Order: sequence, then structure tokens, then C-alpha cells
Amino acid sequence: MIQLHNVHMSYQRDASALSGVTTKISKGEFVFLTGVSGAGKSTLMKLLYAALRPTSGQIIVDGVNITKLPSSQIPHLRRKVGVVFQDFKLLPNRTVLENVAITLEVLGWSRKDINKRVYHLLKQVGLEHKINSTPLRLSGGEQQRVAMARALVNEPKIILADEPTGNLDETSKDQAMDILKEANIRGSTVVVATHDRRLIESCHKRIIALDKGRIVEDADVS
Repeated sequence: MIQLHNVHMSYQRDASALSGVTTKISKGEFVFLTGVSGAGKSTLMKLLYAALRPTSGQIIVDGVNITKLPSSQIPHLRRKVGVVFQDFKLLPNRTVLENVAITLEVLGWSRKDINKRVYHLLKQVGLEHKINSTPLRLSGGEQQRVAMARALVNEPKIILADEPTGNLDETSKDQAMDILKEANIRGSTVVVATHDRRLIESCHKRIIALDKGRIVEDADVS
């Protein structure tokens, strides 16, 4: 599902964010990408949905070499990839319904089908009663669940979550992880970038650890 071969990423000539990263994530896996702040986690995640291009190396996502992907094809790639951003990136002046519906609108779904799908998903994450609220009226945990619902709404093959529990209380963290686990059970490949050791140790999933842009550990602890 995801393959990286000798991937290097430099923002400046003498500063490497990633150096020689080679790994493979199979279809249906649940993987934690971990390491201290600055280890290269967010850079790697951005490469996987083509927000960045590597300095060198090859990245294959669902059979497509995205390092050679024309810019015009990136939107097609992102239909397969749901992204949960660290800062949520919800539209503040749109309702919960409108925030989650955006992906389906782009895909050309009918309004009736959009409303049905969004309501069903919001019910799954316990937010159907907030469907007409705006993000500023939600707690941090609620905003995170809306962000996850948006990422999951079209049942993507791959879900990338960058520090999805970073600013949440323990209850909200557990709720967020339950949503990602359920998506994984339904067939999505899930990659979660986090430095939260409690979270990692409680889930018993594969760990890929980065340090100064290099993979220093790759262990399956399931």
C-alpha cells in the first residue's frame, strides 16, 4: 500500500529533515510513526499525501509513484487518502455538516446522499446533535472528532493522522483512537504520527521510530 525507498528530504542545503528512509506499510496495517519533535514525522506524513516532494528517492502509494505525479493528478491521489491534521483545519464559518461534507461535494455526490452519509458518520462519532454548530462552539475533543469524520467520510484506502491526540484530554484521546481503530477494522490502512508513549503502548501496533530523519526502530508489537 505504501512504499518508501531511500527517501531524502532537505529544506536547506545543509539541513536534512529525512535521510535514507526505506520502509513498507502493507494494506490494512495500523502503524505508529514516532519520535521526538523535529525527528521528521510531519515531513514524512506530508510526503505521503504529496503536500511536499522529496529531494530524492521513491514513494509508492497504492501502486502509484507519487514522486513523479503531475500536480494535476494530486487531487485524485487525495481521494484515496484521508488526512487528520494536527490543528484540525476546520472551516470556522461552516457548520459541522458543511465541514464534513466538503469531500463528498468535490466527488459530486447528491445532496441527499451527502446528508445521509454525513449524519450516519457523525452519529458514529457521537456528534449528530452538533450537526448545525460551527467549530468555535465545539470543545477540542469535538473538533478532533469532526476532523476525523471529514477524513473518513469517503472511506479512504489510507488514513494519515498527524498528532491526532496532541492537545486532548485522556477521554478524548481514547475516543479519537477508537475511531481510527474502527476505520482500520473496516479496511483502511492507518498511519498515526505521535510522540505519546502511553497511546502507543496501549494499542500494541507496529512502531516506526524516527530520530534526526532516520528510521531507528521498526517493530511489530501486536
